[in-house]
Amino acid sequence: MKCPRCVQRIHRAASSCPHCGFSLGDADGRYGSEEVRLRCLTDSAGILRRGERERVESAMERISQRFPQVFVAIYTGSLGEVSNLRQFGFWLLNRSAFEDLPPDKPNEAGILISIDPESKAAGMVFGYLLDPFLDESDTFDCLSRAHAYWLEGRYADGIVRALAHLENVLVKKSRHARRDPEHFQRKVLPPAMMGDLVRRIRDGHRAPARLPQPDEEVAP
Repeated sequence: MKCPRCVQRIHRAASSCPHCGFSLGDADGRYGSEEVRLRCLTDSAGILRRGERERVESAMERISQRFPQVFVAIYTGSLGEVSNLRQFGFWLLNRSAFEDLPPDKPNEAGILISIDPESKAAGMVFGYLLDPFLDESDTFDCLSRAHAYWLEGRYADGIVRALAHLENVLVKKSRHARRDPEHFQRKVLPPAMMGDLVRRIRDGHRAPARLPQPDEEVAP
């Protein structure tokens, strides 16, 4: 992962950035240390009409159905300083308690898109369980798919485009993981804590991905 402040690469288990010292405590000092109760789609800026909300929620649900251990969250609102958008997303993903998610689904498996329509800025962050399957170039590509729509104020269209590309990325990475599981296992935590996106083929149907048990082998 990359540090939300200095953008230098750091180990996902590090409690603070070895380059600039940034930690979650620094973000807490700016935004607060209390738990934030949200829904996965929180449109504080009011940029989505009812029909548009339904389209966005359907795109979010599609990803969760294909990859049940992953979830997508979207937050819109005035975020203030654009330069801190990355830090805000990092903090919000860590501090949020999503009311419409089962309690056993960790924030570490989340993908958060933050949109500030006032400053025309957007950011995308993800939990460390997605480290083997996503990187900064993937999130940049997702946001790039939405950029032109957001500039025109077509926020729902942009979000749906971004999520469609995200789904394609996860599908490709999961196929790669199925072909070469060892490559992905080397990039994650010990097997007992590993979340993989390997999609299995059974009886001619594509089964949704799931978390393997500690002693379970990943299907070749």
